Amino acid sequence: MNNPKTITVAVTGLNNIDSPGPGVSVIRGIKDSELNVRIIGLAYENLEPGIYMPGLVDKTYLIPFPSTGSEAFLSRLAYINEKEDLDLIIPNFDSELYLFIKYSDELLKMGIHTFLPTLDQFEERHKNNLPEYGKKYGIKMPVSQAVLNSKELSNLPKPLSYPYYIKGKFYEAYKVNTINEGVAYFNKLSAKWGLPVVVQQSITGTEVNVIVLGDGEGNTISAVAMRKQYITDKGKAWGGITINDERLIEITHDIVRKTKWRGAMELEMIKTDEGEYHLIEINPRIPAWVYLAVGAGQNIPEMVCRLAMGEKVTALTDYEYGKMFIRYSWDLIGDISDFEKIIIFGEL
Repeated sequence: MNNPKTITVAVTGLNNIDSPGPGVSVIRGIKDSELNVRIIGLAYENLEPGIYMPGLVDKTYLIPFPSTGSEAFLSRLAYINEKEDLDLIIPNFDSELYLFIKYSDELLKMGIHTFLPTLDQFEERHKNNLPEYGKKYGIKMPVSQAVLNSKELSNLPKPLSYPYYIKGKFYEAYKVNTINEGVAYFNKLSAKWGLPVVVQQSITGTEVNVIVLGDGEGNTISAVAMRKQYITDKGKAWGGITINDERLIEITHDIVRKTKWRGAMELEMIKTDEGEYHLIEINPRIPAWVYLAVGAGQNIPEMVCRLAMGEKVTALTDYEYGKMFIRYSWDLIGDISDFEKIIIFGEL
């Protein structure tokens, strides 16, 4: 975009809490770019901190939860578009992506661009589909099993054994050492995120993550590797550092080339002491730690915007190693009148 036209970008995921959404970091990246932008926040709850952070968004709208259905979803976005004339939307939650992908053509008819994976790409990397994914693309993965009933935990197929991780359909994972722990976590995760719940064999090693941006034609536009330094009880990175790991980046390029992934994603891997890499999870969107990539020299939110608007983007291969991020809590002081407005009118 070489012209000075302001583009209006809507961003979800403003819940910058202990399990943070990526929205705040995505917006920071966009604002650090040379793009001339107006930012519209899309929030699911009225206490998402990004709504109230000074200078972050130009306006915020509440939107219905994905579980409400497609009619309410499209109707609300059409209303917001009438008011704001949106150019593009960057959705940042796994649970909302299905609707944004499925109705991307309808959004485009409204003039709203996106840059997202196809529905097939999105579906095949689900946690319960990972064993088939690994076989199809030649990627090493821990043994895993989709579970629909807690009774199945007492008779898991070999070689699954303790300790293992039990994972929610969209979020959260817990390490399990006993059947009682497994049943308790199964009930918690299935109630919160639905079925199936996935059991995945624990592998000893170091967790390493990659944020990657694919162009949809098999090319990697950006890839930045990171090692977590501080992890919360929910398994979220509260501190991390960029690393130089050529083999990890090679594996990432190979996955993008074989899958022709379109959009941003995060690969979570375990590197064993023997130097083997096992893919444990694929998050099909920008991760919350994306601002570390921006700080290391690859502004992925900016590139997503440019690709969504049809611009050619030059692939980046270099980034700074040893760049760190550390999250922190900050007491944000606001006014009850703003809270009342978002509750009553659904916008602020």
